[in-house]
Amino acid sequence: MTKNVLVSVAWPYANGPRHIGHVAGFGVPSDVFARFQRMRGNNVLMVSGTDEHGTPLLVQADKEGVSVQELADKYNRQIVEDLTGLGLSYDLFTRTTTSNHYAVVQELFRGLHDNGYMIKETTLGAISPSTGRTLPDRYIEGTCPICHADGARGDQCDNCGNQLDPADLINPVSKINGETPEFVETEHFLLDLPALADSLTAWLKGREDWRPNVLKFSLNLLDDIRPRAMTRDIDWGIPIPVEGWQDNNAKKLYVWFDAVVGYLSASIEWAWRTGDPEAWRTFWNDPETSSYYFMGKDNITFHSQIWPAELLGYAGKGSRGGEVGDLGELNLPTEVVSSEFLTMSGSKFSSSKGVVIYVKDFLADFGPDPLRYFIAVAGPENNDTDFTWDEFVRRVNNELANGWGNLVNRTVSMAHKNFGEVPVPSALTDSDQRILDLAASTFDSAGADLELSKFKNAITQIMHVVGEANAYIAEQEPWKLAKDETQRERLATVLWTALQVVSDCNTMLTPYLPHTAQKVHETLGREGIWAASPQIVEVTNESPRQPVGVGLPDPAHTYPVIMGDYQTQAAKWERIDMVPGTVLSKPAPLVTKLDPELGETGPEWAPVQS
Repeated sequence: MTKNVLVSVAWPYANGPRHIGHVAGFGVPSDVFARFQRMRGNNVLMVSGTDEHGTPLLVQADKEGVSVQELADKYNRQIVEDLTGLGLSYDLFTRTTTSNHYAVVQELFRGLHDNGYMIKETTLGAISPSTGRTLPDRYIEGTCPICHADGARGDQCDNCGNQLDPADLINPVSKINGETPEFVETEHFLLDLPALADSLTAWLKGREDWRPNVLKFSLNLLDDIRPRAMTRDIDWGIPIPVEGWQDNNAKKLYVWFDAVVGYLSASIEWAWRTGDPEAWRTFWNDPETSSYYFMGKDNITFHSQIWPAELLGYAGKGSRGGEVGDLGELNLPTEVVSSEFLTMSGSKFSSSKGVVIYVKDFLADFGPDPLRYFIAVAGPENNDTDFTWDEFVRRVNNELANGWGNLVNRTVSMAHKNFGEVPVPSALTDSDQRILDLAASTFDSAGADLELSKFKNAITQIMHVVGEANAYIAEQEPWKLAKDETQRERLATVLWTALQVVSDCNTMLTPYLPHTAQKVHETLGREGIWAASPQIVEVTNESPRQPVGVGLPDPAHTYPVIMGDYQTQAAKWERIDMVPGTVLSKPAPLVTKLDPELGETGPEWAPVQS
């Protein structure tokens, strides 16, 4: 039975180009999952966009000497190009500086406010003494007042997992310039998390199949639940849709209130842009729909606590009660799929610290699928993982080139040379049946892992079949059979068997290696689009929903989005029989081997540090 599956992917900040640490956490895993679900025949909606509000963009705009809108436009386009080049199959990748997003965010805020879950309080806000600008919680670091670990952020301590306020920190300093922030009284709206705690706790305790690290961290958040400020003293962001506030350009909604609403607003924009304005409701109002949220571990709190609390409050499901808003009762996440960090030389990737490998540079030199493969087999799915050029070269050469590429090339080459087409098999031997059965059973076992977002387990199983297929060819020695005319039938059977296993492995590798899979599809004599690619579409910021307040987006503004026609692709998660008589052509090399020296030196743009 066809299922509806929402794939919500973390929104990358548009304050700089993306590095491979970003796409290891939110990009590739979500795309593998979405592509697999489409191959299963499910109705998939994969959405995201660039996150363009908050102090980080203001800081970077100052550094580059441009307006914040110019900065957002620049990096929005670059990120769109990078993610498209990587083959991430978004149904819509948009941005947060759209009229539609502003309007949907304001609707969520109004619903929470009307139901009593946005409470007004005077709080202490952190201000930069040199600029007078509000410092976001995450841009303040100090010693944790609870576990006394250094490097705790103003919103939480990664060491003990407790939520914090910047004023709680011991010896707080600004990450922007190292100065000690000033704390001043300011009035803000806070999300009343304690009033939603019972509903939030009941929901979280019902999550049984989440990754253990994510569930444990999320449950720990309940121990110190407190109201969280959802507005900021800043002039760049979404106006607060409350009388007396919406025209105050010095106060805007907190970027982490607006960013998580992006999953909903992007779904609404997708529906409108594809000609069925109510289509988004299938993915948000139908309780049978499954929704999966992909991100790095530093964003868990916003997706397992803040966003669910917003959804519960909008539906009036807290201790204060309330009415369901105009958008209806909205689905809570089915699962928060969080990855750990991809590091480099033991340090978290950081553009500001020079610990960085940009996606754009990587794609230019190596193409998308080698990076996708590395993230799948050696990425930070459950543990922090160190990227090294040596390991990248080893994986590409030994596994992709010598393993998968070699299997495809020698199988198709021998069949092309000896028959010119897919040969007609005769009776199968036990050896033939054994490798065919292994491939067939892996559809089930790897598919079961992919359903649970166990991407590494699944590809390990698939590559095991690749290894066994290479061993089968070595055992059967078709090059010797080809020299004996009396073994013609046996040669045909061995090569047909090998071609069938190549076809099976290519199908199962499609979510991981879509570009390579398309090539193999064509190499096997098949036509048409096997694995669809995303496309960049230029659009105008027009919307049927109108926001209120000052500093609203320009409705005539144009920008690029990622969309794609994935419904007409041929890829299905099932065996496709190799049809005897299908014409084969001599294959081109599938995977380019890397110079082993690259593992020792790295490329010029990211050299190995001695």
